[in-house]
Amino acid sequence: MTVGTTILDKAKTEKRTVLTEFESKKLLERAGIPVVETRLVRTKRETISVSKEMGFPVVLKITSPDIVHKSDSGGVKLGIANATQAGKAYSEIMFSIKQRYPSAIIHGLTVQKMAPPGIQVIVGMNKDPQFGPVLMFGLGGILVELLKDVSFRIVPVTKRDAAEMIKEIKGYPLLEGYRGQEPANIDALQDIIVRVSQFVERTPEIKELDLNPIFAYRDKAVSVDARIVLEG
Repeated sequence: MTVGTTILDKAKTEKRTVLTEFESKKLLERAGIPVVETRLVRTKRETISVSKEMGFPVVLKITSPDIVHKSDSGGVKLGIANATQAGKAYSEIMFSIKQRYPSAIIHGLTVQKMAPPGIQVIVGMNKDPQFGPVLMFGLGGILVELLKDVSFRIVPVTKRDAAEMIKEIKGYPLLEGYRGQEPANIDALQDIIVRVSQFVERTPEIKELDLNPIFAYRDKAVSVDARIVLEG
């Protein structure tokens, strides 16, 4: 049984439609989609140990199928610089979550390496009742809802389609290296779009998918957050 099958079967057994970020990243990683290394921990000691192994700075996030907005609930700590901060952050997150969501199922925390800043983009998928899976590409991060600078294609998406999607957004000059900024690796972004298209084609259980933000760099692109929603 594959990792992907195990995750999907577990969610079905638990009658869950929303996968955790950790589960989502595992599925995406198996599909060849680059995601930042993310490991699940369950104790303060394990948090400190894994943080040291990864190398500081790191990010800690609560992992729970019952908590969607992790940041709003005090479930995210950024820029943790040493073991003392890692232990303190673990305690603070757990205290905050237990106060706000006393009945939530907690899988643990995730530890991930703090990614250097890059151009933030989003790749998403929504299943349209008429057309089926539709892919979206645009500028990402917190600006995605404000700018709504996105392009769409119906799955399956080819590399040529992906190139057109990228060039269609108004923010494309940012990806080319606007005013001396580092340009993004367009080939890497095209590859992510195509791989997401292939992934959702062979995984019909998926209703929605968001990779936001993806940090685009000169040499690569990597997703630092991910969300997958299954058909109910």
